[in-house]
Amino acid sequence: MATTSIYGENPLSEDVHTHTISVLVDNEPGVLARVIGLFSGRGYNIESLTVAETRHRQGLSRITIVTSGTAMIIEQIKAQLGRLVPIHSVSDLTIEGPCVERELALVKVDGVGDKRVEALRIADIFRARPVDATTESFVFEIVGDTEKLDAFVELMKPLGLVDLSRTGVVAIARGPEGMSGQD
Repeated sequence: MATTSIYGENPLSEDVHTHTISVLVDNEPGVLARVIGLFSGRGYNIESLTVAETRHRQGLSRITIVTSGTAMIIEQIKAQLGRLVPIHSVSDLTIEGPCVERELALVKVDGVGDKRVEALRIADIFRARPVDATTESFVFEIVGDTEKLDAFVELMKPLGLVDLSRTGVVAIARGPEGMSGQD
């Protein structure tokens, strides 16, 4: 029997969604540790995390976090991030409008003969480019959204996937506006 609240709803049935959250922070030691501590301390999962300085003169960095949860959990994450110091702004790119998301992967495939030819053919279809080659293997570089990279990796598995390294998602909102926090 399902549990119901006083409103007759099952509180465990709420859908879990993936969100890309962009956080503008001061570029100083310990900031990333505080952000990660917030997630680990409350049991939130980080599916992908990237960080880089984006505004050198202002000493600001952008942290891009891909996380998942119910709508309530995502709202809690954003609110708690917004209260951390030295965070300037928090943007949920998933709901705030159109954005561009990309990820880079290096994919090592071991293969000779027909498997080698097939790996090259699939790489061409996905616009992955070989950045290293030996007589027995390739390293492909592929850039795109997470689903594209996942599909490429799945197709490489039966052809001799040996190793994989991914950057995590980087994202930016579309349009003329920048992220707030240009103090």
